[in-house]
Amino acid sequence: MKKRIKKHVPNAITCANLFSGCVGIVFAFQENLTFAAYALFLAAIFDFFDGFASRVLQSFSGIGKDLDSLADMVSFGFLPSAILYELFLEATQRANVSPYISFAAFLISVFSALRLAKFNNDTRQAESFIGLPTPANAILIASLPMILNHHKSFDPFILNPWGLSVFTVVMCALLVAEIPMMSLKFKNADLHKNIYRYLLLLFAAILILFFKFTAVPVIIFIYITLSIIQYKFSNDKVPSRN
Repeated sequence: MKKRIKKHVPNAITCANLFSGCVGIVFAFQENLTFAAYALFLAAIFDFFDGFASRVLQSFSGIGKDLDSLADMVSFGFLPSAILYELFLEATQRANVSPYISFAAFLISVFSALRLAKFNNDTRQAESFIGLPTPANAILIASLPMILNHHKSFDPFILNPWGLSVFTVVMCALLVAEIPMMSLKFKNADLHKNIYRYLLLLFAAILILFFKFTAVPVIIFIYITLSIIQYKFSNDKVPSRN
């Protein structure tokens, strides 16, 4: 009995991730982007702990892997697109341009699906990532309405249809780019082996403490930069596909 319960704990946490993503989508299309962002952040917490639970309980399965990808597609693929779509709509109204440009937001869903499919079939990504992980991309997008809530001075920069269009293209490119990204999974506490992870956590803690949600884009930039630096010191090129 204990074994059966243990087996389903990670999947239950993954389902909580999926449920949070579904609730967030409802909030997004009700134009309540703050609650949509909170739902996405909650989904990210569940996404971290389902993997953690799998490793601790030694409960791995093909169903769990597929379920995780399906949940991530909703929470970190479609939900960020819904948030971005609403930002686009407000931006196009302010700039008096065609609202059809808002559909560009759903390119995030398309490229997130490509990113997740690549991850599931790419043997190079067992220990690290190739391309920006979907949760990181989604958290960055979810931070935008939170920044707007607390810092109105950012309105002209965030609520700009052309700026959002460029942002969308850049994030789509990063999702599928052949750029190595470090995983935040700690196999041990060794400082030397985890120095870049510790640096990222340190920078993130300090920045969030002082700047709160405004710090999220900077943290994602630091994550990308540290990943590339770590990779440059350990490899000469991106591993080829098998």
